[in-house]
Amino acid sequence: MLSAEELSIYIRGCALNERASQKKIYNSFYGYAMAICDCYANNEDDAIEILNDGFLKIFKEIHRYKPAYANEINSFKGWLRKIMVYTAIDHFRKNKKHHVVGELDVAVTQPSAHEISGLDKVSYDEIIRFIQRLSPAYRTVLSLFIIEGFSHEEIAEQLGISVGTSKSNLAKARKQLQKILHNQNQTAEIKNVG
Repeated sequence: MLSAEELSIYIRGCALNERASQKKIYNSFYGYAMAICDCYANNEDDAIEILNDGFLKIFKEIHRYKPAYANEINSFKGWLRKIMVYTAIDHFRKNKKHHVVGELDVAVTQPSAHEISGLDKVSYDEIIRFIQRLSPAYRTVLSLFIIEGFSHEEIAEQLGISVGTSKSNLAKARKQLQKILHNQNQTAEIKNVG
């Protein structure tokens, strides 16, 4: 990870459109940004698309960046996070005409063998994969509400949906995740018995 001084130098370099500085910022914050994008994406390709679109916005607007508080690194990470989340929202809006929200039961798929473990052994990657199984509408509302702390009013405004739809999608997303985790646990128990 970069020091605060190094980060300041690379931010200034990015503001001057220096490719080496952009590369350093991209490589230094890739993992952090990808973790954010994974929460909103259908799959890895979508997450990478959101990530790259987000970094393009960051490099275009970095000349406007001003640290919000004394800790320069945390301030930059907060700014980067906000851009990635709003880029994911834009991605959702752009692609929502291509997605049909189906019945929850239809959306459930059986976990593959490499995903199987007891609930007490569910990894971060497995949780992300479980969230990615949700429909785009459910996944986006769940991530915005639980991870980002948006209110239903803010979600409705950002996604162009009603507050009631936001609440409904969150409830359905939670119910769907419970069902996925339940199925995961049952599959793990069957495997352990057999």
